[in-house]
Amino acid sequence: MEEDKQLGSHDAVEADDVYSLVLELSENDPFFEKKKKLLCDKGFGMKESIHIKRSCCPDSLSTALKLMLQIARIIHLDEVELYFGEVDPLGHYSTRNEMEALNWILSLVDASILSQLKNQKNGLQDLRIAILSCFHELAAKNTEESKVDKNYSCGKENCLIDWAKRKGVQTNLQIAYIEGAGRGAIAVKDLDVGDIALEIPLSIIISEELVHKSDMYQILEKIDGMTPETMLLLWSMKEKHNCNSDFKIYFETLPEHFNTGLSFGVDAIMTLEGTLLLEELTQAKEHLRTQYDALFPELSNAHPDIFPSEQYTWEHFLWACELWYSNSLKIMFADGKLRTCLIPVASFLNHSLYPHIVRYGKIDSATNSLKFPLSRPCSAGEQCCLRYGSFASSHLITFYGFLPEGNNPYDVIPLDFDDDQADGVEDCSLSNWTTHMVRGTWMSNNHDIFYYGLPSPLLDYLRRARSPTSCTTTTLRAKLECDNEILENLLSIFSGMMDSFGDTESINSSNASWDVKVAVKYNDLQKMIVSSILTSCYSGKNMVNHELSKGAGEE
Repeated sequence: MEEDKQLGSHDAVEADDVYSLVLELSENDPFFEKKKKLLCDKGFGMKESIHIKRSCCPDSLSTALKLMLQIARIIHLDEVELYFGEVDPLGHYSTRNEMEALNWILSLVDASILSQLKNQKNGLQDLRIAILSCFHELAAKNTEESKVDKNYSCGKENCLIDWAKRKGVQTNLQIAYIEGAGRGAIAVKDLDVGDIALEIPLSIIISEELVHKSDMYQILEKIDGMTPETMLLLWSMKEKHNCNSDFKIYFETLPEHFNTGLSFGVDAIMTLEGTLLLEELTQAKEHLRTQYDALFPELSNAHPDIFPSEQYTWEHFLWACELWYSNSLKIMFADGKLRTCLIPVASFLNHSLYPHIVRYGKIDSATNSLKFPLSRPCSAGEQCCLRYGSFASSHLITFYGFLPEGNNPYDVIPLDFDDDQADGVEDCSLSNWTTHMVRGTWMSNNHDIFYYGLPSPLLDYLRRARSPTSCTTTTLRAKLECDNEILENLLSIFSGMMDSFGDTESINSSNASWDVKVAVKYNDLQKMIVSSILTSCYSGKNMVNHELSKGAGEE
């Protein structure tokens, strides 16, 4: 869930016929210092006022919007975007970042429009139109085709929609079976930025309040370490079998098997040898097994009427875990408390790297409902997607069961270094990080010498570790020799990593089970990432050695 951390900075200052929209970097931002420096390097302060005239020419409006976007992009950078610092020729860091920046600016403009008299809104209205135009341009560049399988019957799903509408749900979506994605939500009409795709009344949201009303609450609340999430998980295991449940229709639409990474079989696990996913799956399964063994069979033995053993097996527990991992959302309630919930109908919204919905997760106190507004246009018949979070494919497979299409910028490989290597070294760039990572170098825009398609924070860290004065006094030749050593070291690291991956060439994916197919795709993705890094390192060494052979840096 995306948090609206920056929305407090929406001041609009009016003077004569000029409005000043204030854009401010929050001091509570976890990357405040880095963003502050980046803003400074671009000529901006932490708090900037952009002046808009009530009646201004298109060029002036365009200039103002460009300035606002430069600031907003930096303010809304996440850790991965900030670390890799990739900017395309248009100044975009990523589609996610661009959508966040545009949505934030739009919220500032809308708040300012609301505060003005009808005859004073011209400049702001024109700016709003320009922002919406940017949204449409962005949408045109990031379309994803979804093919509906019309042979699949959505009878149960349609019954759920009918039930939800009777309970007050308002929707501009219908459920369909999407080839390659399973069930999904399709727009029934053209929807624009700000339109509400789905609105869910609080009364049908499954939250911890339901557990408090159940007969198991008084037992569970006395258990040390018991969390609301675990209570809900145990409640849903029993509620699934309750013929009189208010949510009977919802539970009937749930699959018998969720097919997440937590259900991978032995063959799929063996396919993941050497990958990050194997480690993540192993840790997750061990955690869940430990959690289950701490509760059962003790609870069933002590309270067989409330926790019948046939409903609380390990298999049923794992099913409930997969339900909550893959379908739950964290929702901010009107009392300010963040709760993990199941949202009927909303669970059909699939994840996308180019989502339509990114700002959701807060109960509207005026309507007592949860709204899903669009952050980019969605055409009639197009699959409407949201963003589950900034997750690597290993996380999405483990807890959701799918590998996203396209280049996932969060598919990073973390690197561990001795923290003492660069202790006492004065930071000489924006690149002073305590954690380091790499990703597919095809995502990089700079493969020149001293860059090599690799992240600058990583290279700067390794340079400082070898030569604390590399940022200031080192000669060109010394820098080249230093980079040669760094690239050689990286080649050693990633060659070993490539050798550790399991063999998938002998596997016939067309005849393989679903879990083996997913495991093979992930294994191939990891190999592709590591292969790109090796290629970049070899190419980099060739460039460095070529410069050294010419006598670069010699007097």
